[in-house]
Amino acid sequence: MAKVYKDLREFLVTLEEEGQLIRVKEEVDPEPDIGAAGRACANMDKKPAVLFEKVKGYKYSVVTNVHGSWANHALMLGMPKDTSVKDQFYELNRRWDKFPVPPVILPREKAACKENTVTENINLFDILPLYRINDQDGGFFISKASVVTGDPEEPENLDKLNVGTYRIQVKDIDRVGIQALPFHDIAIQLRKAEEVNEPLPIAIALGNSPLVTFMASTPVAYDQSEYEFVGALQDGVPTEIVKADTAKHLYVPAHAEVVLEGYIMPRVRTCEGPFGEFPGSYSGARLQCEIKITHITHRTNPIFENLYLGMPWTEIDYLMALNTSVPMYKQLHESIPEVVAVNAMYTHGIGEIISVKSRYGGFAKSAAFRLLSTPHGTAYAKIIILVDEFVDPFNLEQVMWALTTRVKPSKDVSVIQNCAGMPLDPSSYPAGMHDKLIIDATTPVPPEPNPRSVELLKPSPATPKWEAMFRDFMANQKN
Repeated sequence: MAKVYKDLREFLVTLEEEGQLIRVKEEVDPEPDIGAAGRACANMDKKPAVLFEKVKGYKYSVVTNVHGSWANHALMLGMPKDTSVKDQFYELNRRWDKFPVPPVILPREKAACKENTVTENINLFDILPLYRINDQDGGFFISKASVVTGDPEEPENLDKLNVGTYRIQVKDIDRVGIQALPFHDIAIQLRKAEEVNEPLPIAIALGNSPLVTFMASTPVAYDQSEYEFVGALQDGVPTEIVKADTAKHLYVPAHAEVVLEGYIMPRVRTCEGPFGEFPGSYSGARLQCEIKITHITHRTNPIFENLYLGMPWTEIDYLMALNTSVPMYKQLHESIPEVVAVNAMYTHGIGEIISVKSRYGGFAKSAAFRLLSTPHGTAYAKIIILVDEFVDPFNLEQVMWALTTRVKPSKDVSVIQNCAGMPLDPSSYPAGMHDKLIIDATTPVPPEPNPRSVELLKPSPATPKWEAMFRDFMANQKN
C-alpha cells in the first residue's frame, strides 16, 4: 500500500526527511523574494520545496514548489524519489482504474480546516501572505487553489461537484477575480447560474493534501468526481472531505489550510490580469467574473501554499504533466487500443507525443484525430507527434530519433486550420483560435506510398547483465 498523506503538513514532513524541502527561517520580503525563490528552485537540479517561515508584513508562512520536481511527484505517490517518469506514468495509470473510491465525509468537529472561523470583518490580507509571483503581474494572485463549485441544476449531485484549479486575483479585502474560460467545467456551472441571474456558491481551498491539488488540475469528465479519483490515486484509500459552512451542497478537503467561501456575482465582469502564465509569458488583461468572500475557515497558524509560474519548466509543469497524460491516454486507448502511451507533459498538453502501433498505412493519424476530439485536446492540443509503439514518448532522445529518421515532411506533416485553441497561448490569433499540427513519425507501412523495409538495431542479449553490474557499481560508489 502506497503512503497516503492526510494533509499538506504530512507531505512536507516527508519532503524534509527526503532532502526535498528547504526551510528559510530568516524573515523575507514577499516581493521579490518568494517569486524569485520559486524561479531559483526551478533552475536547480533537485528542485526542492521551500518553506518561508517568516514573511515581512504577514503573520503566517508560505510554501512553494511542493510539486515542483519529479522527486516530489514520486514521493506524492508514495514511490521512491528516483522513480522514472515513465514508471510514474504507468503507476498512475494502474491506480486510475480503481476509480471510483468515494470520499469519507467528516463531521465538522473532526475537520482541521474548521479550527478557526471568520465571519465578520473579512480581510484576506489578515490570513494570506500575498505577493506578485512575477513582477509585471496585475496584482496578487492565488495560483494553487482547489476551487469547489456545484451544478446549479443538480446541486446535490456529487458527481457534478467540480474541484478545479483556476487563477485567482485578489481585488480587495473580500473580493477576488477568477478566470473561468469557456471550456472549463466551472464555466458550465457559471453559465447555468447566470442564465437565471443567480450567484454561484463557491469554496476556495488552499493548502491541500498533494493528491487533492493534483486532481484539481486534472482534466476529467464533467460528471466524474475529483474526490473519487483522489481515493483511487491513493491506491484505494478514501480522501476526507467536510461540508462547507455557507453552501451545504459544497464539500471541501477536510484538512485544508484555508477555505474561502462566498459566491460568484452573476453577470459582473471586471478587468483581471495581466498574469505570468504557464506558457512562459504574460497573458494580458481580460474581463473576468468576480467572487465575493463572505466566510473564512482556517487551521491554526495556516501555511499558504502558492506556486511559481514562468518559463518552463516550473512547478506548474510538473503539477500538470502526468495528470494530463494519463487521462489523455485513457480516452485514446479506450477507442484505439493500439495506443501504448501518451506524453502530454508539455505546456499542459499544447504539445503531445503519442506512441501507437500502426495497423496499416495512415492508421497512426487516427490517434491524433481522436485526441483532438477530447474535451482537453480540443482546446489545448496544438502540436501532436506520433511515434511507433517501440519509441518511449517520455524519452525525448528517442522521439527526436523518430522525427529525424521517420518523417518525410511532404507526406507526414499535416496542418488543420481554424481550430479551437488555448487563449493563453501567445501564438493563438485571435485569442482562442489556432491551427493544429500533426507530425507522423511512425514507420511507414502498406499501403502508404513508398514504405521502406527497416530493420531496427537490437541490443545484445548480454546487455541487461552489464546494466545490472554497472548499477551495482554506481550504487557502491555513492556509499
